[in-house]
Amino acid sequence: MKHHAYTSRIRWTGNTGQGTAHYRSYTRDWEVAVPGKPVIPCSNDPLLGGNPGLMNPEDMLLSALSGCHMLWYLHLASDAGIVVTAYEDRPDAVGELAPNGAARFVSATLRPQITVRPGADMTRAEAIHHEIHKVCFIARSVNFPVTIEPVFTVA
Repeated sequence: MKHHAYTSRIRWTGNTGQGTAHYRSYTRDWEVAVPGKPVIPCSNDPLLGGNPGLMNPEDMLLSALSGCHMLWYLHLASDAGIVVTAYEDRPDAVGELAPNGAARFVSATLRPQITVRPGADMTRAEAIHHEIHKVCFIARSVNFPVTIEPVFTVA
């Protein structure tokens, strides 16, 4: 097996001067910094006291899942001779919060809208979606079901 290494720096930026002296004395703001890439300002989920204007871990996981699926779809479509000219997804996910505060995703749905050139093998274009879960780094790493509901346009 070939291994890939990833690195990141997570830095809490929510110290308002009192640190974590009490639950309301700090914000849930933080940032993601990956060497050589733009810093991403983040916060907690707004339901848990986070800033609704910033990305949160749940947003990033869902976006990573969708992005990984898209990149594999484009690759496999290209290999299959299917020319994709546009791809957009509006995924959503369902999470649950236990009485003790523990949370998890229970499902996600990807809804890619894909434009392909005329003459594309639409049966193959659809089938590719069901192969991606075998190779997508993120999809292979999550432990909840992921449903794919693609919509195709030929143009």
